[in-house]
Amino acid sequence: MNILYCGNEKMEDGLLISILSLLKNTKQTLNIYIMTAFIQTNGKNYYPLSEATVNFLDNQAKKVNPKNSVTRLDLTNLFNEQRPTANMGTIFTPYCMLRLYAGLCPSLPDKILYLDTDVICRKDFRSFYNQDISKNEVVGVADYYGKWIFKHKKGHFSYMNSGVLLMNLGLIKQTQLLRRCRDLCRTKRMFMPDQSAINKLAVTKRIVPRRFNEQRRLHRNTVFQHFTTSFRLFPWIHTLTVKPWQVDDVHDKLKLHEYDDVLSEYQYLKPQMEGLK
Repeated sequence: MNILYCGNEKMEDGLLISILSLLKNTKQTLNIYIMTAFIQTNGKNYYPLSEATVNFLDNQAKKVNPKNSVTRLDLTNLFNEQRPTANMGTIFTPYCMLRLYAGLCPSLPDKILYLDTDVICRKDFRSFYNQDISKNEVVGVADYYGKWIFKHKKGHFSYMNSGVLLMNLGLIKQTQLLRRCRDLCRTKRMFMPDQSAINKLAVTKRIVPRRFNEQRRLHRNTVFQHFTTSFRLFPWIHTLTVKPWQVDDVHDKLKLHEYDDVLSEYQYLKPQMEGLK
């Protein structure tokens, strides 16, 4: 199975947790790709994930299955050649748009599962990965809040969350979906630019049940849980953002202990990974 992540050096904790959760829940060979880049914008420098960190992740993956691999893809040049200029100053880092360059990487396979670094795998996901997507550019889950806000077909929520995307890069190269998304991000400022572009321009996307990208609360059938910002009503209306690497907050604020084995392994390995710097 082919997995894709994007991120910079600050995302190494999320990568470690997410990859550990994949390794726990499948015996299938995993070919994991991480797209990264050095990006300068608005006086800020964003540094790529280091080769040493990727080698560490690769070693952890190979301990579970020697055929597993974690590969680093440096997209610095590609990104700078086609910068999404209209969206370089949003509240989201430019790395959220790196996935839009996947079609330009010849080493990536035609079928690949993209995951945000704040996604934890809870169950075997073979049924999701192995579904036939020959006629679909992307497959994903409706955005929990966006489905109520953005336009959708009558009777069908079609605004997709981009944190878990099963991508048909072969078809995408034919339809030029990601190229058109990059062009839109270059010319039009948007909220959640990559997600907005994909939803606006994808023609053959498919929406699947929320268990494959649970963005709100854990359920018995949850396969992937995505730790997004949520709205809470009590004791007052407020937003709550807790990421998997904020282990104490996962326990205390989310009252969640489902992933304690993965988080304990993460806490054990984290000092070793930081020692590589």
